[in-house]
Amino acid sequence: MINPDHNDDRAGDTAADRPRVAAVIYNPIKVDLPAIEAVVAAEQTAAGWGETLWFETTADDPGKGATDAALAQDVTMIIVAGGDGTVRAVAEAVSTHDVALALLPSGTGNLLARNLKLTLDDLEHSIHSAFTGDDRQIDLGMIEIRREDSSVDRHAYLVMAGLGLDAKMLANTDDELKAKIGWLAYVKAIAIALRDKNQLRVRYKLDAGRSRSLRAHTVIIGNCGSLQANVLLMPDAAVDDGELDIVLLRPEGFVSWAQIVTKIIWENGVLSRTRLGRKFRTKEVKALNYIKGRRFTMTVSRPELIELDGDEFGQAVAIRTWVEPGKLRVRVPAESTS
Repeated sequence: MINPDHNDDRAGDTAADRPRVAAVIYNPIKVDLPAIEAVVAAEQTAAGWGETLWFETTADDPGKGATDAALAQDVTMIIVAGGDGTVRAVAEAVSTHDVALALLPSGTGNLLARNLKLTLDDLEHSIHSAFTGDDRQIDLGMIEIRREDSSVDRHAYLVMAGLGLDAKMLANTDDELKAKIGWLAYVKAIAIALRDKNQLRVRYKLDAGRSRSLRAHTVIIGNCGSLQANVLLMPDAAVDDGELDIVLLRPEGFVSWAQIVTKIIWENGVLSRTRLGRKFRTKEVKALNYIKGRRFTMTVSRPELIELDGDEFGQAVAIRTWVEPGKLRVRVPAESTS
């Protein structure tokens, strides 16, 4: 009798005869590898999958090389064990392949996992969902970044891209402090960034609309809207709506910042989460503007720092970004795709 789950190289063997195989791409700094290996071994056997393959990221390569190596092995699913930067790098590399992506949240932010409402601190549940869950198609943000030397590079992002205060905050974040106290390390970084009074002088175009000019403290383009500490920056954003949500922060003093905090913390964070509460949302204020579309281009008057999913990506003089609807297939717990 032939074991249908036995994988060999005999002639006549087809993909249907071979067991599905997963790969784990992990950041060795952020994970407890022996614990993950033990749970994966149990779950892969229970689900009838083959032996899982393992690939380690490095400081110089947060995921692309490991993903390419995994894809060369014809894996069915890639489990990402790392922070937002690792997830972004792996998603970028896997987006052109028919391979599911499973998340094993292991960083400070875990922003994509938060926006998908996945379990953050339950290793067994996350890995069980990877092997037994359902697939959910989500959007992928793509961006072309033009540098001061006129070179252009292209990247993917899953959560947000930002220029201004957003990027400066990341540049000012103390990595050692972040490792010790997590997202609270950003509070100090924000205080430093706020001392910078320079505003962005921006010219932008949304979809087929006309070009507009403005001054802004920060421009953030989001594929989804929630941040750490349950902060809902973009209340109308959804990871599978086929659109990007852009927020323009234009504060001009204490009152403006108070308006922004009220809108984001109270209205977005509390009122917007219920149907009744949404009826009490106030009109848009000058200091905080939202726009929504599929394509967004922007130039700035001088090189500005840019971040993608919480990682610094150098300086940009212009960007072109768009959404690719349903481009990525992500594993979620069974019966949670609706």
